[in-house]
This record gives sequence, structure tokens and C-alpha cells, in this order.
Amino acid sequence: MIRKLLTALMLLPVLVRAQTIGLISHDTGTYDNGFVLFAPIMNTTTYLVDKCGKEVHSWTSAYHPGQSVYLLPDGTLLRPGSVGNTTFTAGGNGGIIEQLDWNSTVLWSYTLSDTAQCQHHDVVRLPNGHILAIVWELKSAADAIAMGRNPTLTGTTLWSEKIVELQPTGSNSATIVWEWHVWDHLVQDYDNTRPNYLPVSANPGLLNINFAATTQADWLHFNAIDYNPALDQVMISCHNFNEIWIIDHSTTTAQAAGHTGGNSGKGGDLLYRWGNPQAYNNGTAADEKLWGQHNAHWLPAGVPDAGKIMIFNNSHGLPAATNYSSIEIVDPPVSTSGVYTATLPYLPSSSYWTYTAATPTSFYAQNISGAQQLPNGNVLICNGPAGDFFEVTGTGTKVWEYINPVKATGPMSQGTTPTQNLAFRCTQYYDTFSGFAGHTLAPGDPIELNPLTYSCDLVTGIRTVNQQTLLKLSPIPASDRLSISISIVPTTMLVVNTLGQVVATKDNMTKTAAGYELSLQGLPQGIYALQVTTATDKRVEKFVVVK
Repeated sequence: MIRKLLTALMLLPVLVRAQTIGLISHDTGTYDNGFVLFAPIMNTTTYLVDKCGKEVHSWTSAYHPGQSVYLLPDGTLLRPGSVGNTTFTAGGNGGIIEQLDWNSTVLWSYTLSDTAQCQHHDVVRLPNGHILAIVWELKSAADAIAMGRNPTLTGTTLWSEKIVELQPTGSNSATIVWEWHVWDHLVQDYDNTRPNYLPVSANPGLLNINFAATTQADWLHFNAIDYNPALDQVMISCHNFNEIWIIDHSTTTAQAAGHTGGNSGKGGDLLYRWGNPQAYNNGTAADEKLWGQHNAHWLPAGVPDAGKIMIFNNSHGLPAATNYSSIEIVDPPVSTSGVYTATLPYLPSSSYWTYTAATPTSFYAQNISGAQQLPNGNVLICNGPAGDFFEVTGTGTKVWEYINPVKATGPMSQGTTPTQNLAFRCTQYYDTFSGFAGHTLAPGDPIELNPLTYSCDLVTGIRTVNQQTLLKLSPIPASDRLSISISIVPTTMLVVNTLGQVVATKDNMTKTAAGYELSLQGLPQGIYALQVTTATDKRVEKFVVVK
């Protein structure tokens, strides 16, 4: 009987509260040091929450995100925005990059949006303060065919891609100090009368203009960019090739347009690519490793797999009913000087580490999304289309979950079914992050409207951090009396049964040196929740009564 009650006890959060948004679970093993940043795609506000789901800070903008958002070491927010470019209309449309101070004042902005180009998806700030941005650039059908594109796979226009390095100046301008263009690194084996007619399989540093070719304009669709300062290299996620690419950033702009120069001696040609050997005629469908991936990045110092590459791998499986997502860590064969093993197809042949759900199809994000390794080896994951953020251990156990409670019109009410709550990514910044210096980071209320009273830990354990009231119940299970140890004087204390009925209050309890004691003589066997309100906190802890 006790075992049955304890099993039912784990289901109490479902019985006592209908959490549909905000904090869903917080279990033993979470990495609680720090705060989670996210920008709801359908809204113009960016939020910072603690791991208890409490709002710590927010920033407002005139623009929806376009799409990534970052806190910088000086405490400012780097946030691309969507200006609604009518030429470049695919998902991820951006066009303006803003830097906001702690009070949402725009310190700097720069527009990269017109009929010929548009910033989109992602940016990355370099150690010197410059910013690398992904930019679509327009090419005509004639431009594409002149470079060897198959005319039957060419629409009226084609969107190529470029990377620009911006040196911010003033409050709304920038100087482009470096750039790299896909168009300078094309290869094709379709038309021997056109330039760059070479064997695709023997030139993996170049990009086949006829791979993934359709009449749709958005040919490549970059969706992530990252920078490695130790190697002075740039990583790009190319969605439509199902690949990640690495290029040399040590080049001049002139060298980046050619095939020699820079630390690598290869100019702007690809140094490394991984995910789909079919893209350079060195494999078959059986060799493909990535499908519509996002958020490819080098793992930073301070985490267990620093230097390796983490990727959100969106879509495995056909037909669609068998699709699932995974998180991959890849260990590329690279020397300390940044030279990659030339074996084709590019190694490794498999991932170093992979996460999938226990039932793989239960975790599927068709697009957007991201992942972050934390210092204890846990991985923070954003299922972007669902606005579902969750943390898993290195062995795949889910220990934390939070559902974005913000849609287009703002925060939703607790208990409602979440809609329009997409998020491109979420990122945890640790307590020691320099950008927090000088700012108050006191947790407030949950973001959602009409929040329920809940313990920070909705599943097991006691959270022992400064902003939380320390509450401990013993023994569990209890039969005659329940001891309540509490670190602060409570305002109210209620004991609630599984029907939501109040069966005891603070007035029914005896004050003790450690807190309070509740006689259980009048309570039948079953599961109960103690709801405690203090001047600074609200807690709910569960307990079992056995007779």
C-alpha cells in the first residue's frame, strides 16, 4: 500500500495543479547556476528567467526577433530584428541588428535589408567587438546559369549567401571590414562551357551549384554561424545541403574570394564539411548524418566536451510519421593549428555523442531549435516549434522542463494550451557571467498570467538556493504527526487533499523550534500537499499519510 501511495505521490503535480506553460518540472540533477535567455518569435520582448521559471529581467524592442539573441559580456543585448523584407520572405527573415542596454535603450542598430540583400537567422559577436552576420544576396537566373546552374532547376531568381563582418560605428552605422561569398566558391559538372567545370568529387572545398537545386529561390538557407577564436575559423550551418561548413577567417577579403591565402593557405574554400557527403559526390543517402540541422557551434571552454561541435539535428526518418530529432556532438579530426584530416568523405563516420528521446518520435522539432552543453555535462535543449525547453543529463534523463508562456499577444494564462509560442533557441548564462555585474537579478513572478502556487521543484527534492524558502517535511510517509522545518516565518500554511479541499491550516499546527508540527490524527490515509506562502516566496510540498 505504501508503495502505491508513493507512486501516486509522484503524480501529485498533475492532480493538484494543471501546469501547461512556464515551469513544468524541476528535478534533482538540474544545473541551476544561472538564468535562461529566450526571445519568443511571435513577440517583441526578450526574457531572462531562473530555473524556477521566475522572470528575472526582460527587454522590449520594436521588432520581432530575426532570429537569435545574445547577452554580451558588457551586459548589453545583441538582437537581430525582422523588418519584414518583401523580397526575401523565407523563414528567419531579419534585416536589422540592434544592441540594447539593460533598460532596452537602443545603443546601436544597423540595417542590412533591401531588394538585393537581407540579414537573416543568426549573428555572432567576435572578441574584438565586430559582428559576423549571415546575409542573403540576390542573383538572377542569368547569373546562376552563367555559373553552370541547370536551367530547368532555376527559377526567376536565386538567393545565394554571404558572410559580412561589421565594425559598428556611431549609433546606426557600420563598416564592412571582411566578407565571404558562396558565389566565389562554386563548382559544377553540368555544363562544360561554363566556369568551374570540374569533378565535384575531387573538389570538396567548393560548392556544387546544382546540388539541392530546385526552382525555389532560397537555395542554401544558412541558419547558424559561430566563431572559434583559437582557430580563427567560422562555422556555418547550411540547412538545404544538410551540412555544416568551416571556413578560414584569417584571410583578407580578397583572399576570401579566392582559393589561396590565410592560415590555411586555402583562401575562402571550405576547410571542412560534415553531414552529407552526397553534397560533394562522396557518398550516398546511407552516408547522410544531418537533416535540416540548426545551431551548429563549437562547445566552449568550461564544459566537458569543449572544442567539439554540437548540432541540433532536426529530422531523421521518412515518411514523416517516423520523423524524430536528435542532438549530436561531433569530434572533428583537426590539429591544434586548425588543419583538418583530408580523408573523404570527411570524418568522423559517426557522432561522438547523441541524444534522442527514449521513444525517438516523441521528440521532434521540424525546424528552428537548439542545444547547449552545460558545465556539469547536462544539455539544455530548445524544441523551437513547441517552445519547449528541457534539460537532460549525459545519459538522457530529463531533469527540467519549461514551456515558453508567451505568444503573439503576450503572456498566456496558466492552464491554457500553448499556441504561437515558438522560440528560435534558449541559452543559459551562468551566475559568474560578466554581463550580470552591477545588475539586480532578483526573481519576480512567473511570466505567465494567473500562475499557480507551486514549489520550485515540481517533481522531487528541495531547492536550496538563496531566493527560495527552505522547506522540509518529515517523516515521509507519515502516520501520526508531520514535522515541518521552514527557514522563514510563513504568512499562510494550507494542507490540501487531491480534490483541492483545504483540510488544515496554520491554526491547526503547533509551533516548534524548527518550524511547525501537524497532527495527522484526523486525516485519512492518502496524498496531501502543503502550500506555504511567505513574504518572498510560495512553496508547495507533497506528503503521504499512511495508517
